[in-house]
Amino acid sequence: MSQRKTFALVLSLACWILAGAAHAQVTGVKLTVSPYVGMPIWDALVDDLDQKPIYGGRLGLWFGDYLGIEGTFGFDPTQHTKASQDVDFQHIGGDLVLNLLPRARAVPYITAGYARQLFDPALGRTDPYPVIGKQSFDGWEAGAGLKVEMHPRVLLRFDARDAFAIIDPPVANKEDQWMHNFILSVGLDFVLGGKVADSDGDGVGNRKDKCADTPLGAVVDDKGCPVDSDGDGVADGIDQCSNTQPSVKVDSKGCPIDGDGDGVADGIDRCANTPVGAKVDTQGCPIDGDSDGVADGIDQCANTPAGAKVDSRGCPIDTDGDGIADGIDMCASTPAGVRVDAKGCPIEISEKETQFLDTGVLRLANVRFETGKAVLRPESYEALDEVGRILEQWPQLQIEIGGHTDSRGSASMNQKLSENRAQSVLDYMKGKFRIDAAQYTVKGYGETTPVADNTSETGRAQNRRVEFKVLNTETLKKEVEKRKLLR
Repeated sequence: MSQRKTFALVLSLACWILAGAAHAQVTGVKLTVSPYVGMPIWDALVDDLDQKPIYGGRLGLWFGDYLGIEGTFGFDPTQHTKASQDVDFQHIGGDLVLNLLPRARAVPYITAGYARQLFDPALGRTDPYPVIGKQSFDGWEAGAGLKVEMHPRVLLRFDARDAFAIIDPPVANKEDQWMHNFILSVGLDFVLGGKVADSDGDGVGNRKDKCADTPLGAVVDDKGCPVDSDGDGVADGIDQCSNTQPSVKVDSKGCPIDGDGDGVADGIDRCANTPVGAKVDTQGCPIDGDSDGVADGIDQCANTPAGAKVDSRGCPIDTDGDGIADGIDMCASTPAGVRVDAKGCPIEISEKETQFLDTGVLRLANVRFETGKAVLRPESYEALDEVGRILEQWPQLQIEIGGHTDSRGSASMNQKLSENRAQSVLDYMKGKFRIDAAQYTVKGYGETTPVADNTSETGRAQNRRVEFKVLNTETLKKEVEKRKLLR
């Protein structure tokens, strides 16, 4: 193989080796204008021609990124060395050009097509080299090259091509044969029309785009990299839920994922698998206001007493039906209908309660006040406490608290004093027992309804009393009937 052919082969191979990483230039239908300068390597049949630069240009029409057609014109004002005579060489070509890696920064290509080689004057001579007119050879050409992007619309171009044709008549009386003239050139491609390539469609050309393969629709910065304002890993433009809180897990649309549907997103939710309907705090953990083990929102019985056993709805379980929940009830299996205390144990009916149920009146003569005043003395508390515990069991009754005095002092003074003392008793009851004040009234009777003779100290002591009287007696009668059954 000749030195010229070896050089051309090496240049063609370099076109492949120098192809860069994926990077597109201007795409679409476009024109290219390509001035160049080069050097011909003459075939041995015409090696009497001097080696001088060839100048020319190419005009191309591209139908896309891969295929184009190109016209070439080159001119070389050389000289016939033996004849010492100027010879003008013209190269005219029409070729198809195929880009092999159109989206690379360095694009290798191959080309092939028609070529005409024109020599003026002709190369066929005899001693002493008489001048013969112009001589042209119609044939073909094939080559390869490399276009290196310097700007999306300006590329540095290296080209090597073989223009070949059959010599007829033969040069210098030689037999008919193929002539191969190699043309090596370097030039610039100026791209007109088309549009700057944007492979990922983010509005930033590939040359400036630092983030290839940006998802379609993503908002990008001036470097072509996705903008993620809320830092959830989904770019603005695709993110349908902006301002997502830090650490929140999101779906492909950038919206928070809430696996247990409690309104607190995964990633923040510290209590996964919260039951449906449960109210939760800001960390996604169920709120249990009464601490019964059933979350608010599911709990249908709020304010369950501490320690009470509850069902799945959060309502107290009362196995023996005595009104005291299991877990608090210290007397299990209480017979149905039996009245119990706060611990769930049966309450024995006291003598005073029996009197109260039978007569509708509780009379206390041992309630003591400061002399001439409505201030209770401590020794009265025990008797009043017993009555208070009884009245707590009968919230359905309307009760009158009546105050009574002996006959000492004026009637008006005794009237006022008795009323004040009745009010003091009610105030004590309200402060210590769970009673509804709206069910109670107070009334002062003064000295008008004695139960004993006011002439003796014993009688006067009996007249100084407090009475609790049922006003809705019909209700009391119904309750008495129930108590009789319990007895």
